[in-house]
Amino acid sequence: MAVKVSSIGLQGLEGYPVDVEVEVSKGKESMVIVGLPDASVKESKERVMAVLRLLKCDLTDRKVVVNLSPPEQRKNGAMFDLAMAVGILKEEGFIKMALPERIAFIGALSLDGSVRKADGMLPALIAAKLLGFDKVVMPNDESVPTEMLKDLECIKVANIHEVMEYLSGQLLLPLSTAVAKTEEELCDFSFSHDFSHIIGHENAKEALEIAAAGGHNVLMSGPPGCGKSMLAETFPSILPPLTREAQLDVISLYELAKEKRPISSAVPYRHPHHSASSVAIIGGGSNPKPGEISLAHHGVLFLDEMAEFSKKTLDMLRQPLESGKITISRAHSTVTYPSSFILIGAMNPCPCGYLGAHTHYCTCSPKTIQNYRNRVSGPVYDRIDILLSLQTVNLDQETGTAESSAVVRKRVQQAREKQYERYQSEILNADVAYDRLIANSPLNESQRKMLAQVSVKQQWSNRVQIKIIRLARTISDLAGETQITDEAIWKALTLRRGTKGQVPRPTNFLQLV
Repeated sequence: MAVKVSSIGLQGLEGYPVDVEVEVSKGKESMVIVGLPDASVKESKERVMAVLRLLKCDLTDRKVVVNLSPPEQRKNGAMFDLAMAVGILKEEGFIKMALPERIAFIGALSLDGSVRKADGMLPALIAAKLLGFDKVVMPNDESVPTEMLKDLECIKVANIHEVMEYLSGQLLLPLSTAVAKTEEELCDFSFSHDFSHIIGHENAKEALEIAAAGGHNVLMSGPPGCGKSMLAETFPSILPPLTREAQLDVISLYELAKEKRPISSAVPYRHPHHSASSVAIIGGGSNPKPGEISLAHHGVLFLDEMAEFSKKTLDMLRQPLESGKITISRAHSTVTYPSSFILIGAMNPCPCGYLGAHTHYCTCSPKTIQNYRNRVSGPVYDRIDILLSLQTVNLDQETGTAESSAVVRKRVQQAREKQYERYQSEILNADVAYDRLIANSPLNESQRKMLAQVSVKQQWSNRVQIKIIRLARTISDLAGETQITDEAIWKALTLRRGTKGQVPRPTNFLQLV
């Protein structure tokens, strides 16, 4: 009778249960693995057989068949080694007691019998919790933050001997000694850049605060050296810390991409070079890995010199900017990765960089300027909420005491909490469904008429009009208003039009058209 042992398979970031079915019968000495295994899974038989010989498990004249169910799902990675070994040992009588229910085995084996970490351990543990497993036997690796997983008992083992002792009831292995961080420790992080270090750019700082509060995308345009990169690098300092769930998502994505990231509550900040390929930005490969947009999940993606990125790469951002996820299809598999991020773009107004500058003359022709701006397509512009036009700041000007990032971050956190309470979930104004947004914050008749008139004059699409409403809702949240105010609509229109400087507030909305 075949023995069934539970494990976890991964398709991208999503996990699914895998039943490792083992049958040992008389026949030519061999081990066959079926169930669409890839090369890394097929190599498991050599590692498993070496460990079995170490345990004096004699498989002479024995044929071992391992079926990885579901058979139609392609399996990859070395995560099934431990489950295969346990199944064979159980079939051969080396494990006398019945296997506990609702327990999964994940981990790779070494030739000396030690249990090692495999790629995707944290996503597999999260999947095990969601699939209803109570216990998981896994390698003893402190890089996996098991203390952040609640309601899942992680039994850490160093080698196959400890696994057998545990399953025989001879040894009660202690749980991880790591202590979960408190809420105070969760918010304890520091940044090398602070809003108080930035001289001038008061309007830009206010716009970035609005973007942080509502999760809105920003495109900054200005001459070289005016402070675009500095503002973008400082932007993460005003974002609230990640929740535990968000931290687990981020760490899982970095693990799948084989990139190191310290366990921190600070939001991820990605800054790819403009020469990066579309695969590096979006993700891909024969076994699709997360790209920059997924590594910026729950954080910030900064595209400096945005017009220098290839048009093909920028247009690939349309779907993730709209849906917050990216689906990558390849011949062997189709995976979906989350990619909900705040896009911060920066570019010069023209090829020479000095169009509209106070200190240099622009040498570009109108046609050259238009061709340069057309590198960012209309659909991508449509998905930008805030357009900022910056100028060089005089460093000799008198400056008052500027607000620190901590003060701004507190206001951003309060505005976000109002949104969470309004929508009864952790969702921001930039991402909430339009019908839900309007149901909670309807515009009055004069606001709707004014928005329609300005949109006709500016030739704005329906998407841009909806983004203006989302912006106005965030501005009202920062002001502590329960409904969208007329002033919030005016300010949202100003931010979308990319007007330089502070626009005088109109006495009535008809002055805007």
